[in-house]
This record gives sequence, structure tokens and C-alpha cells, in this order.
Amino acid sequence: MSGRFLLEIRRGTQSALLVVRQADPPSSALDVSVTEARLEARSDEGCEAAALPAGLRLSPGSCRGLQHLRGEGLHLRLRLRREPPRADLVFNLKECLKPQKNYVFYCQSCGDIIVKDRKFCRVLPLPSENWSALVDEWCCHPDPFARSTLHPQPDDCFLGDTFFLLNSGNELHVPESSTYCSETGHHASQSGSNLKSKENTRVICKRCKTMLGETISSDTMKYYVTEVIIQPSEGSFSPTPRSEFVQSMVAQCLVELSSAKSTFRFTVKGDNGKIYILIWLLNSDTLLVESSGSSSSNSVSALFGDIFMPSSGPVGTWNAVKVLYQPCTKNRNKDLADAWENDIGVHPLRFPSETCLELLLILAFSTTSLPPSLRSMNSFQVAFLKM
Repeated sequence: MSGRFLLEIRRGTQSALLVVRQADPPSSALDVSVTEARLEARSDEGCEAAALPAGLRLSPGSCRGLQHLRGEGLHLRLRLRREPPRADLVFNLKECLKPQKNYVFYCQSCGDIIVKDRKFCRVLPLPSENWSALVDEWCCHPDPFARSTLHPQPDDCFLGDTFFLLNSGNELHVPESSTYCSETGHHASQSGSNLKSKENTRVICKRCKTMLGETISSDTMKYYVTEVIIQPSEGSFSPTPRSEFVQSMVAQCLVELSSAKSTFRFTVKGDNGKIYILIWLLNSDTLLVESSGSSSSNSVSALFGDIFMPSSGPVGTWNAVKVLYQPCTKNRNKDLADAWENDIGVHPLRFPSETCLELLLILAFSTTSLPPSLRSMNSFQVAFLKM
């Protein structure tokens, strides 16, 4: 069957865009039927139908803007009669970690235990990255914090935008190295210097060799939210597909920061300081409904070696954020990247460089899965990050 359904729903406007994909040239006439709870496409080859998720109802009488685009199929817009109950769209790390409870930290890639049965007396958010510059602007006297650092005490957990800081106390299982968790396992004393290279501060999972974070000082470890899964000690580790986890955590960061700081443009930087992606958050109230014929998830799954299948059977339903993006690898879009980096309205997001490349691939696969007419906007590429 040549018909494939893609339904993009905007909760805020109670509207939906339906695309019924069709081969080019079409092998036979296509009869499309839209009811409140069901989509159906019939041709001489057979019938393909998709039942909408429970609670979601369309208003067939509101159909408008019907057009057939060569190489894509049928496009039409319609209104919602009723939308499904809105659950919490994102996993909030700040709300998940509670004081006086035991947690286990796992490597997301392989499930190895990184921190075992750790209880925190304090779980505190860190100020924004430019807080020190703001002190200089607003204080009429020398910066009182110039010689102090925000490092966690043994029973503290400090939360940043894309990472958290832990004190490397006796309870902390340090992967790969007994002192500074580096890929090469060097100790600071080996070089006779207190200066360690960037490579020697990388926190590496000793089982799968994935970069988890970096050492900030001799007693402070930084872990990135895209590399670690945190669960209560009484629970058990449940693996999450890598592609699903990365885009969900990045989407969470975008939604939280846009809500808290009213910023919608982001630079995605690697741990090496290079800009990999420019992201413009377009909306965060999207519900995507795709029939089983979608190739995007299958392509991403094959690339990452995981299984990212819809939770509702032949029809996949995801909360998602819609973004515009530009890749910046190999000096692409350098002038725009420089302009964004110097713009106070653009917020930087830092992840391991390998994760930045993974994210770029996920965005690219999302773009190519869309009909050609929906892949770009204002010279940016369009993609969805599913949660």
C-alpha cells in the first residue's frame, strides 16, 4: 500500500496537518476517508487504516486546504474535536532527585553502575553559566565570589542545565581510573604538574568506554544528563534505546530553558568547545501520529543499534518538540554560528562531542522522513525531537 499517514497536531491551536503519502506517479486512484477516530486510505492495491490514540478526536467537517503535492501525496488541515489528556511531557531531573533518598546512577549506554546507593542531603540548582559576568555588571564592589567555587560537598548534588555535579566521596564508584577518571588513566602526579589536559579529565565508563562527563577538580565530578540514567535504589535498571533517550533529554532541556528563561535559540557545543548545531525551538506542544510505514524510526534504530518502536502498535504517537536547526560541522554556517555565540539571547547547551554528532544524525533522519515541502523553513532545516 502506497499511502502513509503523518499527523502533526498542535495542542495550543487545536489544529492538525494530515499528510497521506502517495507514490509518484500514483499507481491508482487514492480514496481518503477521515472520521473522528480513524484515518483510511483505499486504492486498487488495498486499504490502509490507522486508528487514532484514545481520547484524540478530529473534526472531519473542518477539513480545508486540500492539495496534492507531487512526490509527497495529499496535504490537508483540520481541527481537533477533542485532544487526549495532556500528561507531563518531559522528565524533570530537578523534580526527580529528592533529598534523603537513595539513588543508583547507571551508564545509559551499557547499564554499568556508576554511583551506587547514594543519598543526598541537598539537591540544588546551579546558577546560569554567565552568573559571574552578571555579578560584575550589577555589583558596585569587587566580586565577592571571585575566589570561591561552587563545588558540591560529600552529600550534595548540584544540577546544571545539561549536567550535574557530585562530590567524589567514598560512596562514588569512579570508572576507569582510581584518581582522575581519564581515558588514559594518568594521575596528575605523573606529569609533575597540576595541569591536566582536557583528554585526561574525561570520565569514561570502564565497561563500554563511553564518555560520561569530566572531572572538575580532585573531588568534583560532572556527569552529562544524556549519558546517565538515575533510578531509585529499590528499582532495577531498565534499558532505554539510545536514540530515544538522547532526543528526549535534549528536548527536555529545550523546553525547560525556554520556559524558565524565555529563550528559544540554542547553540549545541561539544566538550571540546566547538559548536556542532544551531537550534531554534519552534514549538513544544506537538503531538505526532505516524503509521507503521514511517521509515525515520527504523533508520535511526538501525544506525544506533537499538529499537525505537511506537508504544501503541501499528500507529506511533509521540509528544514532540519542533525545531529549526543548522549543522555547523566542517565550518558550515560559521558566520551564523559566530553571530549566535555573541548574541546574549542565545543559550549554549554543552554535551559530549560524540553525543552532539548523535543528535545531529537524529535531526537529519527526522528531516529526511518528512515530506520535501516540510523539510525547511527560512533557510533552516525542520525536525522533530520525540519524547
